[in-house]
Amino acid sequence: MSSTADSKGCDANPKTEWPELVGCTIKEAMEKIKAERPHLNVQAVPVGTIVTQEIDRNRVRLWVDIVAEVPRIG
Repeated sequence: MSSTADSKGCDANPKTEWPELVGCTIKEAMEKIKAERPHLNVQAVPVGTIVTQEIDRNRVRLWVDIVAEVPRIG
């Protein structure tokens, strides 16, 4: 039996970054993140937009029309 997480998300440390989504459309990225972590608030934000700096463990920001940066919780 493997000590790594299975594809259904049974992991003590759930995923917090999605580097594989860089270059995807916002729609594709939102669907992937919501499929893996449905409780997260995924926000599409144009690059250059002024946003608050507080850490929100339930928020993922996606930048631009395509994902320009690694999506991560924060």
